[in-house]
Amino acid sequence: MIKRLYDWTLSLAQHPRALWALAVVAFVESSFFPIPPDIIMIPMIIARPNRAFVIAGVALVASVLGGMLGYVIGAFAFETIGQPILESLGKSDSMAEFSTRFNDVGFWAVLAAGVTPFPYKVITIMSGWTAMPLGTFILTSILARGLRFFLVAFLLWKFGVPIRDFIEKRLPLMFTLFVILLFGGFAALKYL
Repeated sequence: MIKRLYDWTLSLAQHPRALWALAVVAFVESSFFPIPPDIIMIPMIIARPNRAFVIAGVALVASVLGGMLGYVIGAFAFETIGQPILESLGKSDSMAEFSTRFNDVGFWAVLAAGVTPFPYKVITIMSGWTAMPLGTFILTSILARGLRFFLVAFLLWKFGVPIRDFIEKRLPLMFTLFVILLFGGFAALKYL
C-alpha cells in the first residue's frame, strides 16, 4: 500500500496543478501523511529549475501550516487523533517519558525533526500535546523546514539532475550527521 501511495504521490509532480499538489502533500505530511513532499518537489525542480525557490517556498509555507494542524491535534485532540497517529508510527511506548522532557529541548526537537528523516508529524503533535509555546514552535518550524526545502532547491537549481541521487539517498544522512554534531558541540561546551 505504501508503494502505491508513493507512486501516486510521485505522479502528482507531472500534474498541471503540481504546485497545488505539492502544497497539499506538504501540508498533510506535517500532521499525518507518510510520504514526504520531497518526492514531488525534486522532479518539479528538475523540470523547471527557474522556479526552484518558488517551489521550495510553497513547500515551506504549506508544511509549517500543516505543522500547526499537527500542533492543534496534539493540543486539543491527542487522545482521539494524535495518539492513534503516533501509535501507527510505532512511537506510543515512549510518549509519556518523552512528554516530560520534550519542552526542555523542544526547540532542538522541532529543528532536528524538521531537517532529518525523523517524522516531523510526530514532533508537531508532541509540541501541541506538551504545550510547547506556539511562537517557538512556528519559528523553529520555519527555520528547520526552510533549511531543508531551500537547500534541496538550491542544490537542484545549481547542479541539476546529477545531484538528485545525492539528495534522495545521502542528504537525509548529512542532515542527521549535522544535527548530531550540533548537539555534540553544545554538549561539549557545557563541559569546557
